[in-house]
Amino acid sequence: MTYCLGVKLKEGLVAIADTRITSGTDTTTAKKLFVHESGHGSLFLMTSGLRSVRDKAITYFKEVLKDETVIYTQLYEAVNAFGNQLRRVALEDRIALNAAGFAFNLHTIVGGQLKNDEEPKMFLLYPEGNWIELTQTTPFMIIGNSGYGKPILNRTVKYESSLEEVLKAGFLSFDSTRVSANDVDFPLDVVVYYNNTFKMIEHRFEKKDMEIISSTWDNELKKALDSIPEDWMNVVFDRKKAF
Repeated sequence: MTYCLGVKLKEGLVAIADTRITSGTDTTTAKKLFVHESGHGSLFLMTSGLRSVRDKAITYFKEVLKDETVIYTQLYEAVNAFGNQLRRVALEDRIALNAAGFAFNLHTIVGGQLKNDEEPKMFLLYPEGNWIELTQTTPFMIIGNSGYGKPILNRTVKYESSLEEVLKAGFLSFDSTRVSANDVDFPLDVVVYYNNTFKMIEHRFEKKDMEIISSTWDNELKKALDSIPEDWMNVVFDRKKAF
């Protein structure tokens, strides 16, 4: 499993991806966030699913991007190109993977802005190669382990939120997932994109970098719990008097 979050905001884009790889009882670290920049714009790509499918599809996609005779000027064109490579991998490997008991399950978030895009775009690409676009009404998407961290985002993230607010909420969402699931962990890769800059800001956070934030979040949660009024519970606990 994995944790990859993509958010489309009025101000730009935010992407967060963990690096934990779990195979049976073995755990390793591998990058799940791929960034490509050229004279025509920039994009990032995050995946959740079989590592072998991901590596092969991205290798094929990198070869496509090297072809100087093919120029993508809108992000959906690059998304379609990656979808084509994903279908190519499916034709080559799906039968063998299924026979071995593995699902062809790669989900991909692609975000960025190319020169003819009026604004940054973000897409969720399914294993079959089809996609949907994130909009103002659905500004974020998690692929991988989404259950533990999504409630924080539902309560805090809006299209009008700032990049700083969303990066903070995104980390707390990741951290809630990390402490609840053993298949999500540091290091944490982050990409931030400001509208019309055509350049990605990329950074990796190690566990030691964020320990103070994690402990502060734990303490604030405990304080919030202690501060919640308790009168409403009397109807339950007063029943003890009848024992």
